[in-house]
Amino acid sequence: MTTTTTQVRLAQRPQGYPDAATWEVTTAELPGPTTGQVLVKVDHLSLDPAMRGWLNDVRSYIPPVGIGEVMRAQGTGTIVASEHPDYPVGTAVTGMFGVVEHALSTPADDKTFARIDTDLAPSPTWLGALGMPGMTAYFGLLDVGKLAEGDTVLVSGAAGAVGSIVGQVAKSRGARVIGIAGGQDKCAWLREIGFDEAIDYRAENPLKRLREVAPKGVDVFFDNVGGEILDAGLANLAPHARVVICGAVSSYNAEKLPDGPRRYMSLLVFRASMTGFVVFDYEDRYPEAVATIGQMINDGTLVARETVLEGGVKAFPEALLGLFKGINTGKLVLAVS
Repeated sequence: MTTTTTQVRLAQRPQGYPDAATWEVTTAELPGPTTGQVLVKVDHLSLDPAMRGWLNDVRSYIPPVGIGEVMRAQGTGTIVASEHPDYPVGTAVTGMFGVVEHALSTPADDKTFARIDTDLAPSPTWLGALGMPGMTAYFGLLDVGKLAEGDTVLVSGAAGAVGSIVGQVAKSRGARVIGIAGGQDKCAWLREIGFDEAIDYRAENPLKRLREVAPKGVDVFFDNVGGEILDAGLANLAPHARVVICGAVSSYNAEKLPDGPRRYMSLLVFRASMTGFVVFDYEDRYPEAVATIGQMINDGTLVARETVLEGGVKAFPEALLGLFKGINTGKLVLAVS
């Protein structure tokens, strides 16, 4: 038995924003699964800022996608053929399937491969609040940021997949939460889901506004953006603050290295720390985060929101650009089937 699948492969490394020349849409014939393998019909794909970094041939926490290789992507789907005793046909799963319609997967070789419960939450949520973004928010805030009750927490990129979960988990643990996002609609949504303050960086000066809403500084700054937003946060730290470096989406498509933080001496003045982390370091504890966030969704204390784009695998190149244009509120997901 063979299965025809559409795939998106990396044709060449982009300079700046990926364009049509970056990608090649191909078809392939997949054989049936052999012992220990499953064939998955993919239904949704995760669109993540980290994807842009995976296209660069540089030393990082994960090897870059190779020229000619299928683009790396986390997905959800249903097993349609199986030679694995633990994963029968009909099982809903998630894994690093790539930008494909069907994936031949070996669960033992994919640390992200797991069964998902679509009765608890629909598939797109398993790519957002119950997926890698939720795990990133949970461990970045609690383990790296060392959140304490009564802290003032600042989140940049707050209306995105990670930031929105960071803010809601912080609120559930007794923190005061300030979010920075782009646009009135996103800021209004942040207030709806419990953020105490929302700063529209497109209409307000973040540096000035932060000093107004947090005159004593922020205890935890969870940064997803970098650049000028990072500088604004560094200028408004409380003593012994913890700055969590999750990402720097403002510079991912830059054609030259941006200037570094100009306010880094605040770390000295306020005896603060700035720490980067990679969520894969917490793989053995994912069930802890899934259980906690899943319970919060179930009891209504956390809103999981996804922006789902249609168009299938062939729409991936344009959908990825939408992520950097900020078209999403919450998690951006591409529907495959």
